[in-house]
Amino acid sequence: MADPRPDPKIVTLGPDFYDAVQPADFPQCTIRFANTRWAKRIGLDLDEAGWASHFCRFEPLPDNLPQPLALRYHGHQFRVYNPDIGDGRGFTFAQFRDDQGRLLELGTKGSGQTPYSRHADGRLTLKGGMREVLATEMLEALGVNTSKTFALFETGEELERGDEPSPTRSAVLTRLSHGHIRIGTFQRLAFFGQADNLKALTRYCLDELYGAQPGEDDAGNATRLFDRVCSATATLAASYLAVGFVHGVLNSDNINITGESFDYGPWRFTPFWDPEFTAAYFDHGGLYAFGRQPEAIHWDIAQLAGCLAINAAAPALSELLGSWSSRFEDELTKALVARLGIVAGDNDRPVAGALIRALATKAASIDRVFFDWRGGCDPGADRYPAEEFRALAKLLEGRGIPPTHEYWSDPAPCSMPIDEVERIWSDIAERDDWQAFNNKVKAIRRMGAAIKQDAPHR
Repeated sequence: MADPRPDPKIVTLGPDFYDAVQPADFPQCTIRFANTRWAKRIGLDLDEAGWASHFCRFEPLPDNLPQPLALRYHGHQFRVYNPDIGDGRGFTFAQFRDDQGRLLELGTKGSGQTPYSRHADGRLTLKGGMREVLATEMLEALGVNTSKTFALFETGEELERGDEPSPTRSAVLTRLSHGHIRIGTFQRLAFFGQADNLKALTRYCLDELYGAQPGEDDAGNATRLFDRVCSATATLAASYLAVGFVHGVLNSDNINITGESFDYGPWRFTPFWDPEFTAAYFDHGGLYAFGRQPEAIHWDIAQLAGCLAINAAAPALSELLGSWSSRFEDELTKALVARLGIVAGDNDRPVAGALIRALATKAASIDRVFFDWRGGCDPGADRYPAEEFRALAKLLEGRGIPPTHEYWSDPAPCSMPIDEVERIWSDIAERDDWQAFNNKVKAIRRMGAAIKQDAPHR
């Protein structure tokens, strides 16, 4: 795109949904990551000074929001309702149409205090920002519907944190997302009994986020939106399992109404197919463990159903909620077959089941298995002798599509083990050496190019 297409639609919701805020005045703006390829998608062509002025000092972009907006929401946090949250260290900065006409939004993390900061400083650690870049780049390359890290600046402050050596370096991050409306946004309106605002938000989500023209029937609109959210979140849950990702904190305020994954804190990729693997050190009961993520997301959308029931018939919402598990199973089959790199067929459900049983043997890591078996090509009994893999090979007979990108001839797959993330951070923290970080981003994007090139035509 040659020119940006600003379209600040969020203001059409009105002041009940947000508070105008001021960004923090940071002592320095040192660029650490700029997503130039997505900048082009929304028509932004900036030099280094332009990136700093708009994504560290947050000077308004032309014809866009004149002042940042901190969004209001509530949410269940580890199943406990919290009415005292909202955008506490971030805000919506701008909205654009991309090259496909979709409404996209630039939002921040670590941009300063807002009315919802409580006693927090509204800041982000540089390590947290670095980790979010790696998470979003990896998930995007693997085909997960995720927000994109747009910019990361080091901001020159020293932060005190209880979960890492302090003082630690500060940063501000801007993410590009398909909106920041959460289940928790609906929960806040339901908490206060704001039926008219719930109707307005439902129409906004249908029209601006799903491209579905809302009708005059508010009950019908609520049901139509919930149907779409059920499908989108079933796809999200399936994609997490297919790529071995653990978000870590699937609270209802962290579930985007579009099913787009975002807001990465204690995330990890599980090396093996281990349902009990957790990412957050504070998730003592394993509520958001790898294998429980579908259950967690289903629980969250049940809370959304309760909110929408203010304006819709509860039986219709209940029926849709009851269909979620079958949608998830269908989407998990699709996601596993897609990552395997084979054309969809009549026996995909047995293939997916056999693949899960093979992964569960932990004979090799998740990434290694999908790398070795890409295109449905059996690496041979010498390398995978277990009967679960032999059963998988039998189901894949005649379906092999040898991949063509040179990446698949590498000695090992591009992965994201936590030990490597920590080594990358150590280089930065100890020597301000960003080479390993930059190399990792390049490697991830190369893997993404290989996956895209060898994606089977369906």
